Amino acid sequence: MQRRNFLTRISTLFAGVAGTAATTHVLAQAASKVAPAAAPIEIDVTPVKADKIVKLTLSDDEWKKRLSPAAYKVLRKEGTEPSGSSPLNAEKRKGTFVCAGCDLPVFTSEMKYESGTGWPSFFDTIPGAFNTSTDFKLIYPRTEYHCARCGGHHGHVFNDGPKPTGKRWCNNGVSLKFVPVKV
Repeated sequence: MQRRNFLTRISTLFAGVAGTAATTHVLAQAASKVAPAAAPIEIDVTPVKADKIVKLTLSDDEWKKRLSPAAYKVLRKEGTEPSGSSPLNAEKRKGTFVCAGCDLPVFTSEMKYESGTGWPSFFDTIPGAFNTSTDFKLIYPRTEYHCARCGGHHGHVFNDGPKPTGKRWCNNGVSLKFVPVKV
């Protein structure tokens, strides 16, 4: 838990250096304006094979039209939303979390858990949904993950999660949409 507190404080410090309080306020406001829940539909969560994914490539202007300003900043510019700002932190229904950029299923509700970090967290992903890379934005190396279809930034994966994987896929809520299970 001390590591999480340290990471939260250090990321807040860097966020303060990188952006203004006004930017954080705008992101928090945008994140709080959530569209009504989508009608329940059936989502296929079969593992994705990398060679079967049709990549989604759009121009910067097309991404700006497709995404909210907060989602654009995170998905396309590798930003981070303020901790505790996502309504998906409290999402407890059965369903599927899909990429907000391209609707690729990335997590199921069974993979979600409360990490105490302020961001939606998952102990596993739908296989093939993400590609990973190493970033050094906070000086030390972190594993960053991006959507396998559209390349959108979702967050970072850490080795302090629960069993059975021991992983914490710490996701920005604006990078996700939730689709409840069809009843």
